[in-house]
Amino acid sequence: MNTREEYLARFARVVAYIDDTLAGADGDLTVERLGAVAAFSKFHFQRQWTALFELGVGEYVQLVRLKRATYQLAFRLERTVLQIALGAGYESPEAFARAFKRRLGQTPTEWRRQPAWFTWDAIARQLHHIRSITTMNNKKNNKNSDSSTNTPPATTAGTPAPAVELVAFEATRVAALEHRGDPRTLGDTIRRFIAWRKENHLPPRTSATFNVLYDDPETTPPEEFRLDLCAAVTGRVADNPQGVVERTIPGGRCAVLRHTGSDDGLGARLTYLYREWLPDSGHEPRDFPPYVRRVRFFPDVPEAEAVTDIFLPLK
Repeated sequence: MNTREEYLARFARVVAYIDDTLAGADGDLTVERLGAVAAFSKFHFQRQWTALFELGVGEYVQLVRLKRATYQLAFRLERTVLQIALGAGYESPEAFARAFKRRLGQTPTEWRRQPAWFTWDAIARQLHHIRSITTMNNKKNNKNSDSSTNTPPATTAGTPAPAVELVAFEATRVAALEHRGDPRTLGDTIRRFIAWRKENHLPPRTSATFNVLYDDPETTPPEEFRLDLCAAVTGRVADNPQGVVERTIPGGRCAVLRHTGSDDGLGARLTYLYREWLPDSGHEPRDFPPYVRRVRFFPDVPEAEAVTDIFLPLK
């Protein structure tokens, strides 16, 4: 590992420590403690962090708290605002409301009623920038993906390549809700889909959750972006106001790559499959888009512990 990689790895430890602490692990989030985690002097750590990420470490901690809170407010309606505030580490709902309003321009109750996704997107990009620089997700995935029937050689700098497994996927009937349009408004479609699942008693613990990835949000015009939210079903999908329809994810051979961590890393994992694994594998992609199965969900688990299996259909 070269000097710069070691330097970034020390910041990656801080990012992971913050995630663990906010998820309930023992620890404190003072600048002194975070500097110690990175093994940097307390006199320099905050300046080093801000120079690298263009965001203060205290501000980063607050944004991580708010991210989980915004998702719970939008998608976990059974949780009260008070429960979410305390779970996010705020001492009172008033302190939570002030921080929320200052960042998002809405109170938690207003956000729950009608989330301002475009406002949140600008904040999410800051978090994505920091996680991308530290490459925390890739390191976690390399550590956790150790089971494979087709593992490529190590990548540069001695880092093991992600483990790819070949599986025979069985055709699966799903209830699907199509999102078409700006990916920043996907949250509204997710809310409709969650409402349908609750009405039909199909929670994720009993009905596998899939996303069919028709388009790359980085290269597709926002108005043309398309993604399917899916839940496995055995019965008929009745007509419904949400627009959920019955579809089938076809069976066949697939390359599967497990991703552990934030969705920020999904694009890089798909790029790896297409750019590095597929050309060396001798396989050809099948005429069906890639899809993912959500195994463990954020915000029900910390982002670093979310698990997503990525499927690349093969001939």
